[in-house]
Amino acid sequence: MAARSRTSTSQPSHASERSASGESSSSDGSSNGGNSNKSHKAGGKADGAKKPGQIELSPEVLNGDSLIEVDGIEVDLKNRYLAAFLAWIVPGAGHIYQGRHSKATLFIISVLSIWFLGFALGGWNVVYASWQPGDRRWHYFLQAGVGAAALPALVQGDRMRRATDPTTGRTLDSYRPLWRGFMAPPHRPVLEGEADEVAAWYARHGSGYEMGTWFTMIAGLLNFLVIYDAFGGPLAVPISGKKKS
Repeated sequence: MAARSRTSTSQPSHASERSASGESSSSDGSSNGGNSNKSHKAGGKADGAKKPGQIELSPEVLNGDSLIEVDGIEVDLKNRYLAAFLAWIVPGAGHIYQGRHSKATLFIISVLSIWFLGFALGGWNVVYASWQPGDRRWHYFLQAGVGAAALPALVQGDRMRRATDPTTGRTLDSYRPLWRGFMAPPHRPVLEGEADEVAAWYARHGSGYEMGTWFTMIAGLLNFLVIYDAFGGPLAVPISGKKKS
């Protein structure tokens, strides 16, 4: 009986020892885990800390929203797609819609002045839409970058297409261009080495015809950059050399 009582009394002691050891190990584990978490958080803060001179991007830009910040100035791009479309129709119109009037004025004057200067140098004949054998006017795809200013050429090109005999490829005698021939394609056919209307334009304006073609193409390319600026906004990084403290 005495031995049985000693055995029964000794079992709780072993259980208490095991529970005590378990509690001590759990407390050690929790303390170690807490220390590791603290060190991990501290390391995360150290990694995410802003370095001197580091450029900080606005979170609105990263999220693709319309509100961006440059040099501490907020710029509301509003509807990006509408702004880009307006910028194509009339250079600078998208920036007027966004309230960026200084840039709008700069783009309107610079792009349209280059375009109309080239148009005048070429005798008002360098912008037209045509995709016929001997006269594939690929230049128009770039000239059309200025939007509405080049759209009459599409109307004139369609009118010329309907007035061309499909069997002979010649312009019908009944054809009359609109608007006194403004942006109208040359009479067909246009053949290499033949005395056609394009050859007459080259002879009349000389190098001005080539320069006018390139000027109008460059103006269209410049407006593609204007369209991108209306859609994406200015650079989302400081551009004045200022650094945030």
